[in-house]
Amino acid sequence: IPPLSSMTLTGNHLIAGREAAPHSHTFNATNPTTSEKLDPVYGDATHAEADEALQAAEAAFDALRLATPETRAALLDAIADEITALGDALLERAHAETALPMARLTGERGRAIGQCKLFAALIREGSWAEARVDHAIPDRQPLPKPDVRRVMMPLGPVVVFGASNFPFAIGVVGTDTVCALAAGCPVVVKGHPAHPGTCEMMGRAVENALRKVGLPAGCFSLLHGKGNDIGTTLVKHPLTQAVGFTGSLRGGRALMDVAAARPTPIPVYAEMGSVNPVFVLPGALKERASKIAEAYVGSVTMGVGQFCTNPAIVLGIMGPDLQQFISSSAALATKVAPQTMLHSGICQAYGAGTAVWQTIKGLELAGQSETPPSSDATQAACRIFTTTLDVLENNEELNREVFGPCSIITECPTLDDLLRYANKLEGQLTATIHGTVEDLREYAPLVRVLEKKVGRIIFNGFPTGIEVCPSMHHGGPYPAASHSFFTSIGTASIYRFVRPVCYQGFPEEALPELLQDANPRGAMRIVDGEIKR
Repeated sequence: IPPLSSMTLTGNHLIAGREAAPHSHTFNATNPTTSEKLDPVYGDATHAEADEALQAAEAAFDALRLATPETRAALLDAIADEITALGDALLERAHAETALPMARLTGERGRAIGQCKLFAALIREGSWAEARVDHAIPDRQPLPKPDVRRVMMPLGPVVVFGASNFPFAIGVVGTDTVCALAAGCPVVVKGHPAHPGTCEMMGRAVENALRKVGLPAGCFSLLHGKGNDIGTTLVKHPLTQAVGFTGSLRGGRALMDVAAARPTPIPVYAEMGSVNPVFVLPGALKERASKIAEAYVGSVTMGVGQFCTNPAIVLGIMGPDLQQFISSSAALATKVAPQTMLHSGICQAYGAGTAVWQTIKGLELAGQSETPPSSDATQAACRIFTTTLDVLENNEELNREVFGPCSIITECPTLDDLLRYANKLEGQLTATIHGTVEDLREYAPLVRVLEKKVGRIIFNGFPTGIEVCPSMHHGGPYPAASHSFFTSIGTASIYRFVRPVCYQGFPEEALPELLQDANPRGAMRIVDGEIKR
């Protein structure tokens, strides 16, 4: 196996260990800073190649699902090692394709490696599988009780769509792929066309790791494609058992509809973004309006605003403290230098979205980057707007996500108005409250409303910068996500790609290890109604 740090990119699809050269609908990655086309040429995978990848995944399924947890954990550790072995070459290619700063990419690579190790530890320990054991009571009256045991088992081949804004952590070896492999599901990834070279490098890391641990090459394939056709084909394929997607509402909903129309519908776990409202309460504004403004503008402009958790709408009670917050935020926005976005499509959509906003009567541009953005460098300026609640409520387009460094500060007359807006919210990934302990007491009804509307509620912080940990929930009611129960970040994301299987009356030696009385791994289980190891 050649060292990946010296790897030459080929533009090929990686299909269960076989390489397939592009031959139709070819495209290149583009450096968003210079508009330079980057070699090599990639192309759309064919229907036959999609079928080959999924047939190989199905053929490899038993080997992967029946592999010991230690073998699957060793695979994840090996993937982490192979990503590390890519060295600076991976960072340089990702920087050329996305314009993300090297420091950001270095941190995100660490997150991707950390996710591999996190899931390796999870499956080694075993409690995640939620084993439940109810022993038989043969002499129970009036009827005997049978021996019944339940555990989570993998679904089968999973199709993953890489995201544009996290080429490592939500890409070819992002959470979706890592937790699917951890669960025992083979993966077919549809790489993002904005950074295909990065996708190829990460894909080869997985291939090398599979060889190292001796698992079938069919456990992983990477297909490229710029259009929608290959993605639709993968979701329609009868061997696909589940889909992981991070992207726009339009794209996620399209995949959901395709999956639902299949003869056998399958789940699409889609994370589709939101406006992530921020409620700035009076006590917090009185204490620290300027400090909150500083953190707010920093959150809006982090990563050029290219996060699904970008705080796009802020609401506060009108008065001098809110005006100070607006003034501070506007002044800070002028000092933010325009930055290059991920690709021209996102930049154009950002420009078009904020242009529509500026035609709305009652919406004012409070502050924007002093330096004009360069269209040649695919740059976006920070833009902070202000409006009143009636304008926000009467213009639906203001309540839709515009991907980029922009946000709207909204003046509300009273607490009742805040509550009215919160009650009308569509499902959101996050909502944030800035306040004091006294504010939380006085505005407790607001928290109760948000509990029904969002997946994660933040107090005195901002939603950007998601902690990858067992407690994290990154999802929310539709349209933020396709199913509010599931998360796309953190160890609980593994539950998207498993299902419960119940065994009744089986002899001990025929049961999965986690259901055997000996419990050799010491996993936490529910045994006869008690939680124990």
